[in-house]
Amino acid sequence: MSNMYSHVGENLSVSALVVDGDLHLRVGDTQVDIAAIWLRDSCPCPESRGVGNGQKLFNIVDLPADTQVERVRIVGRNVEVEFSPDGHRGVFDVEDLIAADAPPRLADARSESAKRLWRKASEVSPLQWSAWSDYLADPAPALRAVVDEGFALLTGVPTELGQVVAVAETFGFVRKTNYGTIFDVRVEENPVNLAFTGLAISPHTDNPYRDPVPTLQLLHCIHNSTVGGESGLVDGFAAAATLREKDPRAFDILTSTPVTFRFDSADAHLSTVAPMITLDHSGRICEIRFNNRSMVAPRLEPDVSREFYNAYRTFAELLYAPDAQLNFQLDAGDCLIFDNTRLLHARTAFAATGGRHLQGTYADLDGLLSALHIHEEN
Repeated sequence: MSNMYSHVGENLSVSALVVDGDLHLRVGDTQVDIAAIWLRDSCPCPESRGVGNGQKLFNIVDLPADTQVERVRIVGRNVEVEFSPDGHRGVFDVEDLIAADAPPRLADARSESAKRLWRKASEVSPLQWSAWSDYLADPAPALRAVVDEGFALLTGVPTELGQVVAVAETFGFVRKTNYGTIFDVRVEENPVNLAFTGLAISPHTDNPYRDPVPTLQLLHCIHNSTVGGESGLVDGFAAAATLREKDPRAFDILTSTPVTFRFDSADAHLSTVAPMITLDHSGRICEIRFNNRSMVAPRLEPDVSREFYNAYRTFAELLYAPDAQLNFQLDAGDCLIFDNTRLLHARTAFAATGGRHLQGTYADLDGLLSALHIHEEN
């Protein structure tokens, strides 16, 4: 059974066809087929949505399982729909129905497809620094850089202790861990982590033993008068994409082999199991967990183990390639914000007696993406 309804408005030709209880909508050259149950579930009327917040006032079990479009009428840029068997009526904006197929802005911002991958440090050189005063006036360019390139660098940030939290709170909320709200990156007498020594640290992601991991990390330099201690960044998504191109078998192994990551101290025992390279529902790279200090070697059959370690080595060689690592010095007042699910960070060795003090904190991408959405809308 089908019924055809049409309307030609100002610069807008709209037609609607009801076929077997579903809606087939054409607007200009665009056609969408809409299931009646989806249409009823998406009804924006005051009986279905809270006024002011748009949240649903019903559950799926409140809707008839045999919901159908009974009749439809096109009025200007609206589509008026009557449903059966309950007789509910709803009014839908034509453009909203057409746009419903598109994901919300920044909804897909965590996968490789939303990034500008850089395989070599030269691709993001020279570095772009944002002055603290400029950032406060308009945070959007720096926040956009975190989404696109994976990091942003601020300069001129006040060097008061705890200021790193104030930076994080300009776009989101601090993620407290067993290290506290703030962790001090400086040489300690009895370090629970190699970060609290003067030793060199190879590229790694932080806290892979958590689920979920803190998706953002901030490092703020309070003072630095030592020799060495340069910070380094590597694009893990780019390395994983290169691995997929050059060695598909190794890529498949690292995206499918579960690896245990652990951290143990006097006051914390943390562990999770995940592949080194995580893919989203569409098969796109969306997270890297790589930390040789917290990885527990998987016990596999000898042949499988050799294959895993070959893949692991191949990936590591891409990550450790000298031209893949972006190196820079953080001086007093500098602050680094980076995506901990994408970028690996590193540090060169420095004299333990030198004066180098960074403060760090963790935050999450959802807050940053929300803030960016608001700033770019305005």
